[in-house]
Amino acid sequence: MTVGLLNGFINGSFAEDGNMILNNPWGVVSLVDLYVGFILFAMWMSFREKDLLHAILWVISIMVLGFFTGALYVLIALYTSKNDWLTFFLGARKEKVLKQSKNDII
Repeated sequence: MTVGLLNGFINGSFAEDGNMILNNPWGVVSLVDLYVGFILFAMWMSFREKDLLHAILWVISIMVLGFFTGALYVLIALYTSKNDWLTFFLGARKEKVLKQSKNDII
């Protein structure tokens, strides 16, 4: 992924290549698909993060660097969750969600 990104940044022309993509209907479909994925992933990242500044920086990173950032975020989340899947998916909101669900049962 890193090599592919570097190749694009070094050897590609964003203006020329972007124009070709936007003039092709399948290029537009691909960009819409890609950015819908970015937005959904960014929503999960924002939900997990307790600090607004961190969430904003992660979202900007994924919009600029793509799923390279997403892969890095997932690796960090896996490492810091220590095999706790609720922590992996819910992040800093885990305790709040568990407390809410416990109150809903009672």
